[in-house]
Amino acid sequence: MIRCITSDGGILACAVDSSAIVAAGQQIHGASAVAAAALGRLLTAASLMGALLKEDGASLTLKVAGGGPLGTLVAIGDSRGNCRGYVERPEVELPPRADGKLDVGGAVGRDGRLGVIRDYGTGEPYSGQVELATGEIAEDITRYYAVSEQIPTVCALGVLVGKEDHRALLAGGLLVQALPGASSAGIDRLERNIATLEPVTTLLAKGFTPEDICRRALDGFEVEILDARRVSYRCTCSEERVLRALATLRPQELHSMAEETGYAEAKCRYCGKTYRIPKEKLEALAAAQKA
Repeated sequence: MIRCITSDGGILACAVDSSAIVAAGQQIHGASAVAAAALGRLLTAASLMGALLKEDGASLTLKVAGGGPLGTLVAIGDSRGNCRGYVERPEVELPPRADGKLDVGGAVGRDGRLGVIRDYGTGEPYSGQVELATGEIAEDITRYYAVSEQIPTVCALGVLVGKEDHRALLAGGLLVQALPGASSAGIDRLERNIATLEPVTTLLAKGFTPEDICRRALDGFEVEILDARRVSYRCTCSEERVLRALATLRPQELHSMAEETGYAEAKCRYCGKTYRIPKEKLEALAAAQKA
């Protein structure tokens, strides 16, 4: 991932090659082609938007509930651009659209909302939402910024899936925002650049790097690189988190699990890892609750 800004401070751009992230997400969830494309776009968006958070340890959650056959989709990005996510029904597959492309909008649905939650680790998280525009994810992110935050934004997201094996091959995204200092001439130039910009996956297939993509979008501007970093699909689950969740149960419930099965089991919906908490730890939690 790379973040850059025009030398006049008017336009911020961020681009990412999320191919490895999306491939990991598809493998973890056993996602079909259209599910991988939908989840991959949302993961890419969460990575880009998370990287715009200024505070270390902050996180951003995107939730899409469009009423489509895929069900709810969730992606969480951190301030370093790492992310994780899930799709409620990853096995769903749909016929391609008339133009031969994956029907992501039909799979996600258009009768619902995109929710955005920013958690800075202090105070109440900030949340906003907007009605879905198309269910294609990128257009909905653009609409969210325009409606909820009044920030002129261009969002381009893409996932290329193999026609034969349905595996995600390439994925990436671009987020460009006009800052308060942007001039009208600069915005006009940016609009002309975006109008002729090829799809992100096409650029990646041609060998473009995230920096190349940013420079193509900002052609004609002097560009300063803010930072470049590696990003990955990264889950934050742990046994400690499972124990904290179990600690919210009543002692009787904990004793019941300990006696009936001899353990409690929890599976992370983001990475698929299973945690088995033995009887001794359940009884210790129950004892701590009573104390």
